[in-house]
Amino acid sequence: METSPQPAAPKSRTASRSLITLAVLFGQFISVMDVSVVNVALPHMQGAFGADISSITWVATSYSIAQLIMICMTSWWSTLLGRKRFYLLSYVLFTLGSILAGTSASFGEMVFYRAIQGVGGGPLIPISQAILRESYPPRLQGMAMAIFGMGVVLAPAMGPVVGGWLTDRYGWPWVFYINIPFCLTGMLLVHLYVQDPSYLKRGVKQVDWGGILFLLVSMIGLQIVLERGQEHNWFESGFIAGWTAATAMAILLLVVWELRSAEPIVNFRLLRHLPLSVGSVIIMLFALALFGSTFILPQFLQTLLRYTAYDSGMALLPRGVALFLMMPLVGQLFNVVDPRLTMTFGLSCILYSFYGLSHLSLEAGFWNLVQPLIVMGIGMPCIFVTNTTIAIRGVLPAETTAAASIYDLGRVIGGNMGFALLATLIERRSATHRVGLVGYVNEFNGPFVEYHGNLVDILVGQRIDPAAAHAKAYAVLDHMVNQQAAMLAYNDTFWFMMIIFVGILPLVWLLPGKPKSPS
Repeated sequence: METSPQPAAPKSRTASRSLITLAVLFGQFISVMDVSVVNVALPHMQGAFGADISSITWVATSYSIAQLIMICMTSWWSTLLGRKRFYLLSYVLFTLGSILAGTSASFGEMVFYRAIQGVGGGPLIPISQAILRESYPPRLQGMAMAIFGMGVVLAPAMGPVVGGWLTDRYGWPWVFYINIPFCLTGMLLVHLYVQDPSYLKRGVKQVDWGGILFLLVSMIGLQIVLERGQEHNWFESGFIAGWTAATAMAILLLVVWELRSAEPIVNFRLLRHLPLSVGSVIIMLFALALFGSTFILPQFLQTLLRYTAYDSGMALLPRGVALFLMMPLVGQLFNVVDPRLTMTFGLSCILYSFYGLSHLSLEAGFWNLVQPLIVMGIGMPCIFVTNTTIAIRGVLPAETTAAASIYDLGRVIGGNMGFALLATLIERRSATHRVGLVGYVNEFNGPFVEYHGNLVDILVGQRIDPAAAHAKAYAVLDHMVNQQAAMLAYNDTFWFMMIIFVGILPLVWLLPGKPKSPS
């Protein structure tokens, strides 16, 4: 597919490209990282506000809902207010939400202020992507998306580490206050160096009220189903079944309505571009597995392998280092190697990685884990950077912000689905494996009888009453069964993620190959 003609980056006083890049990276990075950095502090907030486990998760849910809605509406608001003005307003709202959230005196205030943060944080991501695309010439588009990818992919990995350190050292309000200097610096740089290009449309003739209504219902419903489904046992609950039906209907009406609207809130017509439509599906599946694994790997390390929070962070650090080093290399290769070959190589690395993780056991050592994670870190940029560049490359410059909104919507929804789906899979597979393992815990199983007898003898030797020793031995064995069942469930989950990436492979070859000319 031929590359659409693209005007040069808009002139901006005496600004260099690096300052424009820095300006947009601040907003993009803090918006993505704020999802994971706050999750670490939730137990501390729970104690501070006297909230139960079910309620405290609304601190994260309110942010996610607001972020999702605003990602969808970014292009419309940019047209209405002007993109730079709306970008600065989003920065202001995110900063204000951060300050207010840190000073929250009640649970209700916290949820409301987090929603304000989400309203400001949502647009920062697609607008950053659009500005980066415009600021780099076609031959450097791969590098531009590599820079974008550093923020999007590294932020979720750094969030738990930064959040844990701030919470332990200074208290939970500082997971919000840490945003302030970055926001202020980003706003100053945007004000000084970022300008709207002349080809961007300004103003709207009518407000798409129907689109806004259907968008609100569909995004709120989707987030409620994903966040609360496991808690309510999914479709066995009338609450979840009802929200699922309402969400499905709202999404259908949203698509139909927007395709008929002259000035839609979400421009689904852009999905006529094959690279954007296929790329959005790929990034959704990629985010499902990537952000899902970012969620379950620390759990796996801390609950089953007995790692401390610090040690689990160190075990995951090599993946982040490999990813960081590969990002610019993949960006440089975009105009040299057929991007489909690059993505296929990345898929192969990730498949190898998940295959290795699916064979871990409770006796796994540090290097058994680190080696496949390093390979995963090598493969991830090959997919993310390349796919992001291809997906946006074919649209007209004036449509870049709208296309980036659709693409980032797929990424966020995929990530949210990953959290919900993988948590459910682990819980249900653990229960299934426990049933199978308990079948071996009986008096007819020689190895079990021998192990139980030896354990009782050890306990009795410690001057424990024989009856109590028998009960304690069974409790120890029950714990071992639960641990092994959970280990097998994690193995199954890693296999499931392998299947997802196998499904991505045929989609990759629907994308266009190397452009005839980088210019």
